[in-house]
Amino acid sequence: MDELCWCVTGGERSKAERIEDIPMAVEGTSLPTTLLDVSSTFYYDDPMYNDEDRVRKQALSNSVHVVTMVIYSIAFGLGVTGNGLVIFITGFRMKRTVNTIWFLNLAVADFIFTFFLPFSVAYTALGFHWPFGRALCKINSTLAFLNLYASVYLLMVISIDRCISVVRPVWAQNHRTPRLAFLVTLGVWVVALALCSPNLYFRHTAPSPYNKNITNCYNNFDTAGGGATEEQRYRRQNTNHRAMIISRFILGFLIPFTVIVCCYGAILVKLRRNQLARSGKPFKVIAAVIVAFFLCWLPYHIFSFLEMNRTPSMDTTLIVGLPLTASLAFINSCLNPILYVFMGQDFKEKLRRSLFSAFETAFSEEAASITANTKSKSTDMDSQVF
Repeated sequence: MDELCWCVTGGERSKAERIEDIPMAVEGTSLPTTLLDVSSTFYYDDPMYNDEDRVRKQALSNSVHVVTMVIYSIAFGLGVTGNGLVIFITGFRMKRTVNTIWFLNLAVADFIFTFFLPFSVAYTALGFHWPFGRALCKINSTLAFLNLYASVYLLMVISIDRCISVVRPVWAQNHRTPRLAFLVTLGVWVVALALCSPNLYFRHTAPSPYNKNITNCYNNFDTAGGGATEEQRYRRQNTNHRAMIISRFILGFLIPFTVIVCCYGAILVKLRRNQLARSGKPFKVIAAVIVAFFLCWLPYHIFSFLEMNRTPSMDTTLIVGLPLTASLAFINSCLNPILYVFMGQDFKEKLRRSLFSAFETAFSEEAASITANTKSKSTDMDSQVF
C-alpha cells in the first residue's frame, strides 16, 4: 500500500529501531507502489529473514506480479473496448436522456482509468522503474482514485434514481429530467476530484534505495518540515498513512455501499408489495450490481487495513493478497457494460440482436417500467437494466 516502509511499520521492532529507518523513507526512497498504493516489494534485508525466506518470498512476489500484469492487460483491453463502445452509443448515437447521462459518465470514468493501465503494466514489467516523469506518476495514480470515487458515487446516484422512480413514481416523472441528471453528474465529478486530490500532493518519484538507476513512483507522506525530528517525521508519516486508508474506506466504500444497499432494499420491498417480482430479472440484476461492487472493492479495503497494521507473520499473505485485491478492483471497470447491458436480456435474444441494438435497448428511456402495474402512474424506467 502506501509508502510507509515495511521496516517502519513492523510490529515487533522497538520504537527506537523503527525511528532509525526513517531517514530512508523521508528522503524519498521508500517502497514503490502500484496504482492503488499497494506496496510492490518488501525489505528482504530485514534481519528477521534468512536467505531461504528471502529467495522464497521474492520468487512468490515475482509470480504475483506476472499475474497482475496479465490482469492489467485484460482490464485494459476489455475496459477500453467495452466502455469505448458505451461512450460512442450513449454519447453520439442515442437521444440524451437521464439513463444515457448516467451510463455515459460511468463509462467515461472507467474508460479514462483503463486507458492509462499500460503505464502500470510497463512499470511492473520494468521492475518498478518509472521512466515517465513525476507529472505522469501523479496523474496516473490520481486517475485511478478518480475512477474509484466517480464510479462509486455514480453507482450510488443511479441507485437513488432507481429507488425514487419505484417508490415515488409520480414525483420522479415530474422532476426526473436530463438537465437535473447533468447537474448531478457534474457534482459527482467535482466531489471525486476533491477526494482524489491528495494523490496529486503525496505522489512522488525518487531513486530506489537499492539501485540509483531505478526511479520509484510512491507516496511521500513526510509533511513534517525540515526542522522536525526523526520521531516527529515518523509520527506524521504514520498519521497521514492511516488517514488516507481510513478516509478512503469510509468515503470510497462504506458510505456509497450503504446507500446502494438501502436503495435496492427499498426497491425490493416495493416490488414485492406490488407482486412484480415473478420474472426475477430485476432482482437478478440488482443482486449482481451489489455483489459485483462488494466483491471487487471490499477485499482491497480489507487488505489495506491489514497492511496498515502489518506484522511479520502476515508477510506471505500480504505479498499475494495486496496486488491481487488491487487487480480485482481494476476488474470492476470492465464489469459495468456487462452488468448493465448484457445481464438485462435473455442470452438467445442477445445472439439474435445487433450489439448496438442491445446497448440501445438497455439505455432506452422508453423500455417498459417495472412498476407498470402499480396504481400510481410510473415514470419510464429501464426494467431490463434495473
